[in-house]
Amino acid sequence: MQTVSCPSCGANVQFRSHASVMAVCEYCKSTVLKDADTVKDMGRMSDVLDDYSPIQVGTSGRYGSQGFTVIGRIQLRYDNGLWNEWHVLFDDGNPGWLSDASGQYTLTFDKAGAATQIAFDDIHAASLYSILGENWIATDVRSAACTGGQGELPFRVGEGWTAKVADFRRGNKFLTLDYSESGAPKIYAGEAVTLDQLKCQFLRDEDTIRDSAGKIRGRVERLGCPSCGSNVAFVPGATTQIVCPSCRAEVDVSARTAVVLETATRMKAVKTSIELGAKATINGASCEVIGVMRRRDEDDFAWTEYLLYSPRSGFLWLVETDEGWFRADVLDDWPEWNRGDTAKLGAQAYRKESDYTATVDFAAGAFNWRVHAGDTVRVIEFTQGKKSLAAELSANELTWSQSAPVPSDQMRAWFGIAAKEAKLKPKTSLLSVAKFFVIAILVLNAIPLLLEFGKTWEYVLFACAAVYGPAWALNLMGGGES
Repeated sequence: MQTVSCPSCGANVQFRSHASVMAVCEYCKSTVLKDADTVKDMGRMSDVLDDYSPIQVGTSGRYGSQGFTVIGRIQLRYDNGLWNEWHVLFDDGNPGWLSDASGQYTLTFDKAGAATQIAFDDIHAASLYSILGENWIATDVRSAACTGGQGELPFRVGEGWTAKVADFRRGNKFLTLDYSESGAPKIYAGEAVTLDQLKCQFLRDEDTIRDSAGKIRGRVERLGCPSCGSNVAFVPGATTQIVCPSCRAEVDVSARTAVVLETATRMKAVKTSIELGAKATINGASCEVIGVMRRRDEDDFAWTEYLLYSPRSGFLWLVETDEGWFRADVLDDWPEWNRGDTAKLGAQAYRKESDYTATVDFAAGAFNWRVHAGDTVRVIEFTQGKKSLAAELSANELTWSQSAPVPSDQMRAWFGIAAKEAKLKPKTSLLSVAKFFVIAILVLNAIPLLLEFGKTWEYVLFACAAVYGPAWALNLMGGGES
């Protein structure tokens, strides 16, 4: 470990790794550049957004047989959001990178000496590429600006520094091609991980996260919409954008001040089964509904998606369709898929069921990326029994999620009293089935009614009452779901 004096304020700045070339003074935020035997002040580094990540400089853990410590971080922002890259130092002196994006983590290492001839402009999301002797699928291709930094880093970054990166996956394996420094990319390879798997210690606890998240000057947990003035609640640090429920203004909340991105045409209020702010307990973790989005396909089939956030468990989705409720989780371990009709996850094979374009009709609340009415993605769904896999493909990104049905009584158990107030009922009920049979009875007896109206109408009326009456009574008492 090397300790130097900050050229700006004189405080001690520690370099734990001899490979680190710069550090950010924790007192004055000056960028301290270590250049041979001299130390230079390269100006002030922007503060990082104190987000909902449980990781902090000083967090430790184990990967395999080696222990590691987090010694630095850079925060990167792209058009639709931001993520953290944590610089970690292992006990044997080797470095690594722990990427943290919306509660998903990957650990990668510099593959020094490895090379590829793939050009950045030739990489497209969902395409297959051969790298390091293996086939990889491109998942994310983008340029991102460094918006802040902490601790020590192995290269110089600052205002205006841009990362050009392409990410690839193969099962739970992860690879990044970094074109930031030159045309020939550096290769980082590793795998998707969880903080439990890494046995992390010295993480920020939930209270600390809740108290400090978003605490950059001028940020509050309840925001006055810059467009219409309405109060808008959001989760600071966990979200980068909110959509005002009153005027549909899209507001960027990841900057130091709230900025109106675009004021959409006022939309008619959309009724949803669960309201923004509804709280649930799922698998022992307290969750809150922070965003609501309605989408539809080319056949005008619509559904509603609810984004839930838990400081302990991260993000998850609940999806409401005409067929009932589903829980969807973004996958870390990706299926095997060669662009064919079959996707294999573990030992289970899923068959392709549909391929369609999903369009955002309506969005309100907070999201961990920028969402607009009119946004489209290609969705390819695969099914195996009651479970399904969905690949969502946009111009620059591919994601996979797995979903399974959730019974209505489970929804009530999760949401408690809020579920009753939200009137969580499946779209299919005995009442709707009864209506169908009444219509069928009337249609089938239309000709007899015309030819012999006398007694026939009494029998038809009796049959309709026998079918519809019990269903109506059950529905009135709050039952009758199927």
